Amino acid sequence: MSQSLREYVERFPSLRVAVVGDYIADEFIHGDTSRISREAPIIVLDFNSREILPGGGGNAAMNAASLGGKVAAIGALGADANGEALRHAAEAGGVEAGNLILEKGRFTPTKMRIMAGGRNTSRQQVIRIDHERQLEVVGKLEARILGALDALPGDGVNALIVSDYGLGVVTDAVREAAGRLAREMIVTVDSRHRADTYEGITAITPNEEEVERLLGYVPEGDRLGDAGAALLERTGARAVLITRGSKGMSVFESGGTRKDIPVFGSEEASDVTGAGDTVISAFTLSLAAGAPPPDAAEIANRAAGLVVMKRGTATVYRDELLGTLEGDRS
Repeated sequence: MSQSLREYVERFPSLRVAVVGDYIADEFIHGDTSRISREAPIIVLDFNSREILPGGGGNAAMNAASLGGKVAAIGALGADANGEALRHAAEAGGVEAGNLILEKGRFTPTKMRIMAGGRNTSRQQVIRIDHERQLEVVGKLEARILGALDALPGDGVNALIVSDYGLGVVTDAVREAAGRLAREMIVTVDSRHRADTYEGITAITPNEEEVERLLGYVPEGDRLGDAGAALLERTGARAVLITRGSKGMSVFESGGTRKDIPVFGSEEASDVTGAGDTVISAFTLSLAAGAPPPDAAEIANRAAGLVVMKRGTATVYRDELLGTLEGDRS
């Protein structure tokens, strides 16, 4: 490496990043378990607190901000309590939310997690309730999102993250705009169902399950290399980063280079909620800072190793990441 990984991370505060896509309200209901109900063989939870955190594209934006980037959110929410709470939480986390549009008649996608535990024990997730369905983005709403994307180069934005959970914000026109913008800036894509339909972007970051859905086989052993090559060919991307859970991650470049990176830190994760959002945020910032894909993947791997040791929808801070790079001068 011509530069140390640390040097790339130190540049993060000078970078501007936009995140477009599906913003999800991660709702956490915290309570204390007290007794078994007399109505049914279930535990009674005494309500303690409720919080809304930005999930989906919101978590990617929050991680990019906590890592030091200047971040702008682009998306559509319902003009409802969860939408207001999500936008407020994003702004409190340092994310510019002027283009996080609240629309009447739309609802905010929400993942409700019930966190239960004894009064003197840590709380565990006991059930998740999803309020999600695909909602079309058309007409004036789509035009506002496309207008915000068209303005990014003039605003000095260095990178765009596309967070596509298949909930409707990333339309065909938005996907095409991402391809055009990749001629002027770093554009990375985290897409749950259709990562291979993006063309000309900088990189995609699928996990193993997403790769299996796209290609019809598990990316393991010899098939891992096949998967990387296939996705590079389909997208024309500069790089493909496949996250592999406890096996770490593998990055493939268009020139045929491959690097396998073992998991950083403990293989026993406390909570993998939103880890992919942390990965794409750190990876994108690193690419925008000038890191080649293998170095950017190494930085993202370290960020992932930190975030999975935290509970809930969590973020990694730049100082934490720099702490893993003490003495790095390679």
